Amino acid sequence: MIRRAFYTGSFDPLTNGHIDIIARAAALCDELVVAIGTHPDKTPLFRPDERAALARQCCAKLSVAKTCKLSVLSFSGLAVAAARQAGATFLLRGLRDGTDLDYEMEMAGMNAVLAPEIPTVFLAASPGVRHIAATMVRQIALLGGDVSSFVPEPVAAAIAAKRGAK
Repeated sequence: MIRRAFYTGSFDPLTNGHIDIIARAAALCDELVVAIGTHPDKTPLFRPDERAALARQCCAKLSVAKTCKLSVLSFSGLAVAAARQAGATFLLRGLRDGTDLDYEMEMAGMNAVLAPEIPTVFLAASPGVRHIAATMVRQIALLGGDVSSFVPEPVAAAIAAKRGAK
């Protein structure tokens, strides 16, 4: 059986914390789908197609990815519905701290009712990236701060280009 992980998030922007989870998850499964969700109530920094392109570009550089087939897709609606459609064998969620755990446990419980055949697997973020939150990175970027320590270089360049366009 192919182990196909479905890693959902807004990835707005893709951070070094996301890359950490992706790299380590790629060593645990045969296929990894980075699934970019769109939320109608959020105003994103990047459009879904821009986030997907950045994820493809950044994930292509992961040497561990050569042992795992990586793909990127965008979806709207329920993550479990998109996971089911993609043939996922498990949902993957990253955890930074206890606050994340509380939220993710609630979500995993709800998803288990909606799609009991697709369990949720948690990966703890590595110590060096636990402090990185995409929401805070987005806020720093919107206020003109330097986010290059928190995101891959292509993402930092895309953020700088967006800021220059305003």
